Amino acid sequence: MRQHVKRVGAATGISRRDFMTSATASLAIGALACPSFAQQPRTLIKGGVVLSFDRNIGDFENADVLIEGSKIAAVRPNISADAAVIDASNTIVLPGFIDSHHHFYQSALRNVLPNGVLADYFRDISGAATSEYRVEDAYVGNLIGALRSIDAGITTVTDLSQVSNTPEHSDALIKGLKDSGIRAVYAYSRGSGPGAKYPGDAERILKQHFASADHLVTMALGTAINKEQWLLARRLGLRIFTHVVGGNRGIGPEDVMKLGVEGLMGGDNVYIHFTNATNEQMRRVKDTGGWLSIACPIEMAMRHGMPPIQQALDVGIRPSLSSDVETTMAADMFTQMRSVFTLQRALVNERSIKGEKELPPLLASRDVVEFATLQGARANGMEAKIGTLTPGKEADLVLLRTDLPNTLPFNSAYGAIVTAMDTSNVDTVMIAGKVVKRAGRLVGVDLAGISRQAAASRDYLVGKLAWPRSVIDRTRSGH
Repeated sequence: MRQHVKRVGAATGISRRDFMTSATASLAIGALACPSFAQQPRTLIKGGVVLSFDRNIGDFENADVLIEGSKIAAVRPNISADAAVIDASNTIVLPGFIDSHHHFYQSALRNVLPNGVLADYFRDISGAATSEYRVEDAYVGNLIGALRSIDAGITTVTDLSQVSNTPEHSDALIKGLKDSGIRAVYAYSRGSGPGAKYPGDAERILKQHFASADHLVTMALGTAINKEQWLLARRLGLRIFTHVVGGNRGIGPEDVMKLGVEGLMGGDNVYIHFTNATNEQMRRVKDTGGWLSIACPIEMAMRHGMPPIQQALDVGIRPSLSSDVETTMAADMFTQMRSVFTLQRALVNERSIKGEKELPPLLASRDVVEFATLQGARANGMEAKIGTLTPGKEADLVLLRTDLPNTLPFNSAYGAIVTAMDTSNVDTVMIAGKVVKRAGRLVGVDLAGISRQAAASRDYLVGKLAWPRSVIDRTRSGH
């Protein structure tokens, strides 16, 4: 079953209401609804290098992973089972990558702001562009963003799509995530314009879309540093994701501390960026059980401030990693891992060169793979479900090829992942026991149709914004 993607909106005469309820919308990603590689009752991943991130299980030069339904059943060498077999030779098998902060809705505007800083982003993206989004643009952005993540080996993402311009926009964002097949935390966030109901629509969204906690897509709240929003999240039982960027913007760690004085900082807080903090402020995050999401390349490129990797490590926080905005930087965990690995080592190495003694340890490659897997699960409150290859947990995992030119000859599993690999090494991706990428290709996805749908959304937005249409001249900001 392979169908072309239908364009939605005015060009087809489909209303926004019809878009959210029609069969056309349900089939907007072609054959994803019935993939050719069906979920098997049992799947045996056979003969790979296995990195479990479970201390009780350990790592293996050669082992198998048995999947029963959506769960991991066993991880050890030489498993025999009546199961569909995936040959894992010449691959590394590990938990799927977890991106703890992404703005998927912007996916149709990928790469339009490669040279910009935060001021440009606020003007062009969260300002001008966001207010022009139709319901169908929100859907397409989340769909193609999620599919890109799956293709890159990311099995779980936290989506803070700040385009809830109407309740219908919020519904479309959720639909895009669900249709993609990714595991996601939909962190309901603000929108733009008179139709925006944030945060008042949170209870309706929770009841309508998240009645069961067993779904792949669950809900959180994307907030400002705002007491009422944090209290609303806690009343609804939602995790709290908050951007914190100190410095000349005036809404930074010091404002979080003010809420901390009122006893509002807790273990359900995830602080995104947390740049320009003092050591005492970072320690307060640790002491109150909070979590940290570092978007290292974005923070370095867009003037958020120095990524607080060493500050976090100094107080005992092992951060999660996140991609943030694809308008400026690649949204894959190889980029994030390599950036934070190199930055932390550069900072410590510079201190050593200057003669400083008793330095903090250099990050090892295993550390940053842990940040991109287990620590992402912990930041999302999902450690009991994902993040390690542990029997009983959900079968979210990725197979990375070790027989490609960028890793030949294969010498180090963790070293190859962090210092050599890229998305071309992602061979197989499984989410909740379902194969969603196999042999380097997304399963059941009409990529040509989705490309047309994404281009139509991009053309609409670029036209409304009167941006240049040439791919040579379309880049925003000449900084």
